[in-house]
Amino acid sequence: MHLTNNMIQIKRIGIIDHFLILLKKSGQLKIQYVAVFILTAAVLYGCGPLRPDDPVIPLPKNAYEIYGKVYHPMDDANGFRQQGVASWYGEKFHEKKTANGETYNMYAMTAAHKTLPFGTMVEVKNIENSKTTIVRVNDRGPFCRDRIIDLSFTAAKEIEMINNGTAAVEIVALGNDDEILTESGNTMPDNVYFTGDFTIQVGSFGDPDNAEKLKISLEKIAQNVHVVAFEKNGLTFYRVRVGRFTSLKQAQRIEQHLVQNGFKNVYTVAWDL
Repeated sequence: MHLTNNMIQIKRIGIIDHFLILLKKSGQLKIQYVAVFILTAAVLYGCGPLRPDDPVIPLPKNAYEIYGKVYHPMDDANGFRQQGVASWYGEKFHEKKTANGETYNMYAMTAAHKTLPFGTMVEVKNIENSKTTIVRVNDRGPFCRDRIIDLSFTAAKEIEMINNGTAAVEIVALGNDDEILTESGNTMPDNVYFTGDFTIQVGSFGDPDNAEKLKISLEKIAQNVHVVAFEKNGLTFYRVRVGRFTSLKQAQRIEQHLVQNGFKNVYTVAWDL
């Protein structure tokens, strides 16, 4: 339940007034009662905004706030190492959006971390049995005390922590996904680590003939060019799009290729947008 600032203030004042009435009825204000009253008032007035017009302080760039705590994601994970408790998340979150815009796949090799840069490849070692796995960070969390990383179901299974739900681990940042996967000649399928669903939109038209003309022009320099019809306010429009990508970086590379070939108004969007 969410309370407005005014509602919170009324509740606080009501509680304090009730406390004062009880003290008056007792006929005396013992020192311990006064102490309790002061402490109660301090706590009540110290756990939230006092005025409805309190200014909202903007967060620094890339920072985010969860449960009243502000987190500052790192720009670079070079040399990062951490020990703590790992947990895992599964079916409840399967096929829902992750914090970086991808789609969570419990059978992929991904993880959530509070501050590591998105795309960081991380080696996770189960300290209890020395089993290891490598995951790619594409989400934020876990926001439970003492837990440092949330693994996908498959990654957690690899280090045998499914039954217990948690495990003591050591995590080491290996580098970003470009360095580890692309430049190393990785042969694993993209959907093992990349779980996005992106496409590139080049144009949108009310006339299907204009959409088809753009499609023909694009097919000279790009593959998988398609026209998607959609309804808006009772009208039909035709979007011209290029490709389907599991990685945002893959989509952005093709986007740049299109820009370099004269298609200026292009941008990457979610496939189902």
